[in-house]
Amino acid sequence: MTEPENAAPQRRPGGRAAKVTEAVHRAVLEAVTEQGVENVGIPDISRRAGVRDSSIYRRWGTRENLVLDVLLTASERTLPLPDTGTAHGDLTAFATALISYLETPLGDSLARALAYVTDSEEITEARNTFWETRYRANQQIVERAVERGELPPDTDARQAIELLIAPIHFRHLLTRQPADAAFVERLVTHVIGAMHSVPAKRARRT
Repeated sequence: MTEPENAAPQRRPGGRAAKVTEAVHRAVLEAVTEQGVENVGIPDISRRAGVRDSSIYRRWGTRENLVLDVLLTASERTLPLPDTGTAHGDLTAFATALISYLETPLGDSLARALAYVTDSEEITEARNTFWETRYRANQQIVERAVERGELPPDTDARQAIELLIAPIHFRHLLTRQPADAAFVERLVTHVIGAMHSVPAKRARRT
């Protein structure tokens, strides 16, 4: 029996809900690449995906929820973890990859979506899940550096990653200054130096 279009989505692997989600995600990524995140609209996504807009609203609620969900999901598959053998090399490779990613339509759209989207319970949960996933993956860079004796044992991995990525996002979104190799070298050197001079556990007690 054919499932009616307005039936509640069923969470089963390979089921209709999964196919709808895949089609909608693909349509959003196509639209973002072609016309930018600010021009993405649900009627266009509905047409591209071959899915009724009522189904999209029922699943995601708002255009902002939809766009951010798609961008976060796609971004989790990018920026592989570097392993160069040194903290300086790993942080340099990660920073360089992030800069390149932000220059792509997907990366730029994600950064702008995270900046302008209005918070809701769903948005907050999606954003927190995304960043926690990224932190857990990237903390291996710091953990390996600690094991090699390149960083202090009480280094806060999350703080180190924040110190690295914040200036990159700042330049990309606000100042539009170049983030070239010289900038990356200065940034990585500063992050490593900061972790040696102010270990995170002492910083939290002050």
